[in-house]
Amino acid sequence: MKPFYLCFALLCSVHLVLAQNVTISGYVTDLTTGESLINANIYETLEKKGTVSNVYGFYSLTLPAGQHSLQFSFVGYNKQILGLNLQKDTVINMKLKQMADLDEITVHASKSNVERTQMSLIELPTARIEKLPVILGEPDVLKVIQLLPGVQAGTEGTSGIYVRGGGADQNLFLLDGVPVYNASHLFGFFSVFNSNAVKTVNLYKGGFPARFGGRLSSVVDIRMKEGNDQEYKGEFSVGLISSRFSFEGPINKGKTAFIVSGRRTYIDLLAQPFIQLANKKADNEDINAGYYFYDLNAKINHRFSDRDRLFLSVYSGKDKAYEKSEFTSVQTNYSDKYNDNLGWGNITSALRWNHVFSPKLFSNATLTYSKYRFDVESDYEYTEQEHYDRDYFRYLSGINDVTAKIDFDYYPAINHSLKFGASNTWHTFRPGVNHEKTTIDEDGYQLDQDTTYGNENIAATELDAYVEDSWNITRRLNANIGLHFSWFNVQNTNYTSFQPRMALRYLVSDNLSVKASYAKMSQYIHLLSSATISLPTDLWLPTTQNVKPQNSQQWALGAAYKHNKGYEFSVEAFYKKMDNLIEYKPGATFSGVSEGWESKIETGKGWSYGAEFMLEKKTGKTTGWLGYTLSWSNRKFDNLNFGETFPAKYDRRHDVNLVLNHEFSKKFDIGLAWVYGTGNATTLGAQDYAAMLPGMGRYQSDGMITYYGGRNSYRMPAYHRLDLSMNFHKQKKHGVRTWTVGLYNAYSRQNPFFVYWDSKTIVVPSPEGDYYKRKPVLKQVSLFPLIPSVSYTFKF
Repeated sequence: MKPFYLCFALLCSVHLVLAQNVTISGYVTDLTTGESLINANIYETLEKKGTVSNVYGFYSLTLPAGQHSLQFSFVGYNKQILGLNLQKDTVINMKLKQMADLDEITVHASKSNVERTQMSLIELPTARIEKLPVILGEPDVLKVIQLLPGVQAGTEGTSGIYVRGGGADQNLFLLDGVPVYNASHLFGFFSVFNSNAVKTVNLYKGGFPARFGGRLSSVVDIRMKEGNDQEYKGEFSVGLISSRFSFEGPINKGKTAFIVSGRRTYIDLLAQPFIQLANKKADNEDINAGYYFYDLNAKINHRFSDRDRLFLSVYSGKDKAYEKSEFTSVQTNYSDKYNDNLGWGNITSALRWNHVFSPKLFSNATLTYSKYRFDVESDYEYTEQEHYDRDYFRYLSGINDVTAKIDFDYYPAINHSLKFGASNTWHTFRPGVNHEKTTIDEDGYQLDQDTTYGNENIAATELDAYVEDSWNITRRLNANIGLHFSWFNVQNTNYTSFQPRMALRYLVSDNLSVKASYAKMSQYIHLLSSATISLPTDLWLPTTQNVKPQNSQQWALGAAYKHNKGYEFSVEAFYKKMDNLIEYKPGATFSGVSEGWESKIETGKGWSYGAEFMLEKKTGKTTGWLGYTLSWSNRKFDNLNFGETFPAKYDRRHDVNLVLNHEFSKKFDIGLAWVYGTGNATTLGAQDYAAMLPGMGRYQSDGMITYYGGRNSYRMPAYHRLDLSMNFHKQKKHGVRTWTVGLYNAYSRQNPFFVYWDSKTIVVPSPEGDYYKRKPVLKQVSLFPLIPSVSYTFKF
């Protein structure tokens, strides 16, 4: 019986210890709007214990029973301090009030990088996004992310990002937890994220928490605003190429709120008169061409009680380029009709239910749907007398996803907070389907041919599960340890992956910490691209029986230091290796479907390493950061470049970013961004040789063979650019008016978009007489000189 008594005594002692602790929990929200405050600090000043609110504003903190002093804080808000005698579990919903003299420029993360266990994380406030100068004056989330160390931009003007040597497909974009596959508008010049609808932006470059999976290089976690449940608010902005609006307010005050925001370009409308004038050749010819994109965000949430809350969020966006022309001649009964369309877009939706099971257990159940679609259509009709021809072509590609998932936040003890959950996604991949239709009717001969061919749709199922523990081992040593498991079923083939994650932080002093992290990642989709810029013709393709999932391992080591006057400095070194990367075989493209896409690719590996430095000033009239990245990114494919290692397309040795904002007064502030980067790597022909044409017995100048050197062996000229913006604010009777004037590429640097070989004629002296010779010349194409912009914004 002795073991029984020992066990009984142990259980009693555990119960006694637990009985001495109580838990406070609740939500932290904005007093004026009702918006939840993410990562608000809840700190017990006597015990020196604390926690932060989650992405829905919920917090839980376990403390010994007795007298306590609780401090609730969030940057830009007045602190609230409560004195409590805690004897039982207590619910405290705290509403914080914004400071009267809030300077939006200084809004930043509520927890400094020194204190945070998570490394390789950067939090971006939307106020900063709206203050920085960008192309054509359009605030853009990804343009600001491009200004951060460790993040490479694509080519001139594009919104693609390449993080720590990874590819464009290795970034997970989450909009309210739903993946967005194509995050670009206008062929990559703008992102699909309307800043009016965005609440928070978090960029993870490494050390990924176990709750994230599915990509190798980064996670961009974007949360939409929830809507003001106290009063109606709105904003609209008119710029050179687009306008946007946002409107929010209560449906049932304090219970139900909504927000809706939209954006549309009017390039097609502005260009129409010029298109008509340039192409008008006869009164009986009609030409119509243009391009536009739009975004629409909507969200509604209802609070049933302190325990239950329901959210519904929807996003829809589309790009469309079109050209229509019709020419008719009554005299000859002749007509020509062209109708060409190019379009792509995303739809995402999420229905989520928050439930508080107990003061220590919070859950979030979510059902999501997403759709990405790319569509090319060309229709030509020709009529003359009794003759009629029609050629019709259409190409479709895309992805449909349906996901069900459940996530839990559990706070079992003072020093532990657990996150765990699972999800199941049903994928439908459409790698590319062609539809062709030909009709001929002439002199009694008729042909009507309708054909559909191409790559077959591929269905796949993906299961993910995770657990992670944020553990305060001691006051100075914190850890986040987790495991992510994934299972992918496609074409009767199963792939599984166990992905351990770990992050450590040691607090050397209150102002200095050192950190380390490790993360293993798996990715079951690939982006097949043959272009130097992000285009909708880039194909999203699944792992199959023949194409294995991408894998990576990343190690990072760093340090963070904060100065008492508002400066923070961080340095991180990283090493990442990647397997099962894919690229097109030489000369292959997305078109030409006589063979499946799997026959057009090569598989290889890659690795990247480097160091990132960031000096940031977060308070005062002048804020901003200086970032520098030193990095290498290489690839190796057995059947490319003769099996030799070559630099990745966006391998850059040096990358410098300087970002500054200065507020002269509440009525006037300026923004500045200067960037410098080593030129992109590209492949150029090294020499042309005349080819011997069969049967001719001599060399022909029009039969040439180009010899290429190593893959990506040529470096384009360095890229650098200065952007400026000025914001003029004025308080009006019903709101605040802002005029924004900007200069993109202020000193009009001719940065390379791409380079190519051309030739010019030179005179060569000779004793027999001068003669002419063609000399090869390397030329450069640049897109954007100095571009001014102006926009008008009104917030009410």
